[in-house]
Amino acid sequence: MITVEAAVPYLSSIQLWRWVMPSQLAMHIPDGFLSLPISLITWVVAIALIAVSLKRVESEYKDRTVPLMGVCAAFIFAAQMINFPIPGGTSGHLLGGTLAGVLLGPWAGSLVMAVVFIVQGALFQDGGLTVLGANVFNMGLIGTFGGYYLYRSIRFVLGRNALRGTLIGVAIAAWVSVVFASMICAIELALSGTVPLAVALTAMTSWHILIGIGEAIISVTTISFIWRSRPDLLYDPPRKTRSLASEPLVPR
Repeated sequence: MITVEAAVPYLSSIQLWRWVMPSQLAMHIPDGFLSLPISLITWVVAIALIAVSLKRVESEYKDRTVPLMGVCAAFIFAAQMINFPIPGGTSGHLLGGTLAGVLLGPWAGSLVMAVVFIVQGALFQDGGLTVLGANVFNMGLIGTFGGYYLYRSIRFVLGRNALRGTLIGVAIAAWVSVVFASMICAIELALSGTVPLAVALTAMTSWHILIGIGEAIISVTTISFIWRSRPDLLYDPPRKTRSLASEPLVPR
């Protein structure tokens, strides 16, 4: 994650960006990198989506989803601690938004991602607290909502009950969600006057194209394992699995 020393306020935006970029380039935005209007807008959007998600989960989801949400949150939180190297002396890690959406659906998945990034920001200083809304929106909500609906569209076109269509959808959605989130992060930094848009887009997207490949590999591996072992845990399970799971258990 990007760390900022006490001397940062005395550096120009270009000097700051050149100083930060050779280290670990990530989407965890620190305090002071976004302007007040951009911070407020992202806070409002994040809170609104989380509030809607809470209502949808309360009204539509079953009780068995709650423990699965806890397990999913713990898995994503732990998986984010594992960094994989990419060229240039930096590294990336799983974001997990698309993975959460595939497992839990966009509404419960968005709550899981919000909790993960709130804990990271509040307890582990991964990103600033004043820009927590932006970090939750960029890394959690974009991947969960956008990633899920892109995955769902691809899967239903290629065959919703086929493992091949599911994994292709997961891979594409996971990669796209990471790259798109990095572009949104770059735009937010540029609109805040922190760094020129061309510099931000080039730096963020070039690295996250590679980080997105890691995201896709981890997501595909996880979903492939669950499909073969417990496909009923998927938010949109294969129809055969759904029909079997819906049958009442009759003691013999």
